[in-house]
Amino acid sequence: MTRPLRIQYPNAFYHVTCRGNEQREIFRDKEDREVFLELLARSLDIFDVKLAAYACMTNHFHLLVCTPKGNLSEFMRHFNISYTGAFNRKYHRSGHLYQGRYKAFLIDADNYLLEVSRYIHLNPLRIKSKDSQEKRWHDLSQDDQTSLPGYINQRNWKEFVHYRIVLDYFGGDTRKSRTEYRSFVEEGFRKEVPSPLEKGKGTGIIGKENFVEEIKQLFVKDKKSSREQPALRE
Repeated sequence: MTRPLRIQYPNAFYHVTCRGNEQREIFRDKEDREVFLELLARSLDIFDVKLAAYACMTNHFHLLVCTPKGNLSEFMRHFNISYTGAFNRKYHRSGHLYQGRYKAFLIDADNYLLEVSRYIHLNPLRIKSKDSQEKRWHDLSQDDQTSLPGYINQRNWKEFVHYRIVLDYFGGDTRKSRTEYRSFVEEGFRKEVPSPLEKGKGTGIIGKENFVEEIKQLFVKDKKSSREQPALRE
């Protein structure tokens, strides 16, 4: 079986996710999450990758990244190995932490970057809860389980998150832009908007038709081969 084609080029945007092996936890406590974010920041710096959003779930994580050097595979390989090592040492275990390779969708940033960032920030709210919508939204806006708190309030900024990537779509790093982005994300929660990832099923590309076709022409060498598809993996 042919391995999925890697699509990498300078300044490409991706939604990246990786799940725990056999759906097991990859974060057992808050300290695990802190170590994860510390190693993420270090890997971002080493590979000159820009992070626009993240979400740390119990058994998986989501990242929204831009790769100025077109090096997603190298970045993710280093980062996943780093966190696996730290996790295994802490819990005196060995072997795989993740369920296979990471998965990634290439993003048409001009048209879908905002939707993907909102999807990532709302991911914790996909879990069923008996709490009221107001409480769940309040907790989400305060908890560093995602990068959302930094978008809402500068006091919650993390140095390794490039908030301007998203806020520039609302006019830059201003109080007005942060308020508008908060409203944009909250609207998605209240209305339960569809996942933008549905757009990428079958192609691995979240984008308008012309963007998808352009990528296929540039990166799919054998268009007649049904096995050679631009599904994005390590």
